[in-house]
Amino acid sequence: MFMPPESDPNDLPDDLCQGGVVLRTVLFVHGVVALGLGFRALSVRQWLVDVSVVVAAVLPATLVWLLAACALGRARLRVPQRAQPAVAWLVLCGLGAACGAMAWTLLVWLGQIDEGWPTGLATVGSGAALSGAVFHWLRQRTRMRLPAGTQARLAELQSRIRPHFLFNALNSAIALVRVDPAQAEAVLEDLSELFRAALVGSGERVTLGEEVELAQRYLAIEQVRFGDRLNVRWKIDPLVENAWVPSLLLQPLVENAVKHGVEPSPTGGAIRIRAQARHGHALVTITNTVPEGRPRKGHGMALHNVRDRLQLLHDLDMRFEAGPIEGGRFRVRLLVPLVKGTETARGSAQRQKDKEKQP
Repeated sequence: MFMPPESDPNDLPDDLCQGGVVLRTVLFVHGVVALGLGFRALSVRQWLVDVSVVVAAVLPATLVWLLAACALGRARLRVPQRAQPAVAWLVLCGLGAACGAMAWTLLVWLGQIDEGWPTGLATVGSGAALSGAVFHWLRQRTRMRLPAGTQARLAELQSRIRPHFLFNALNSAIALVRVDPAQAEAVLEDLSELFRAALVGSGERVTLGEEVELAQRYLAIEQVRFGDRLNVRWKIDPLVENAWVPSLLLQPLVENAVKHGVEPSPTGGAIRIRAQARHGHALVTITNTVPEGRPRKGHGMALHNVRDRLQLLHDLDMRFEAGPIEGGRFRVRLLVPLVKGTETARGSAQRQKDKEKQP
């Protein structure tokens, strides 16, 4: 099983590929340029004209820097551990200096600045300095995200794997020991896998396929407890199984569906989990029925936790919404980007089976 490397503040950042980071970087660079031009402008009109002209050169140079830095970050070049910080600074600042030279060349071609070496040196130095500032911000962002993921995992350990769930699962296994030893063993295996994921974890992010498998183990345990009262349907497109999501993401969502949709109802309830590919993204929808009368309200901690962790991992490339819908149901929807050019082994095997079934 392939696992993505953990983020390291000293590595070349692959966060520059995210839309939110790209937008903030472009706004930061142009804000600094506009502020610098304000010192030489004699009027607001002149300042606006200077900004509009300089942006014509600064914007292409900034986009080239972002594209090159994104490609280098995803390439994961092998660099000795001791040399990583120096190489990362040297590469990005050197790339910024080259893009600064590109902007200077465009401005000279437009006839906006002199061809003298002092102006060119200042432009190249500005490009390197802005690159260093962006890289420093990304390093701090990575350092803030690492402990946040650890704290979220520890907090969820207390809120998700509740003591009464453990007791119920163990009691179900004990009751099945004499009646159905094989099913009792399956319940204990599913329970041990859940606690392994909660206590040990498998990294800051995992694939959506792994999260689906973990949620299926959880619902298998609850199926033993609720029997026919719990009606679960899955519809997972194999194409979305390679999407990266925070570890232990789906389990608290399906647990909420059981806790608020099935457990309080004497007749039980239904849960529908669907994942499909849509315009380069994975759309995951979890829908559960709500008991008649006043619904059982929670604190919303699990939903807020999921939203915050998705935002930390995917920034503006993710969407999350939760709320009641028509028909007396509650729906949670989340959208995360797919990984292009990769395919999970389980998805490939499923498509092979589908081909074999075709006449």
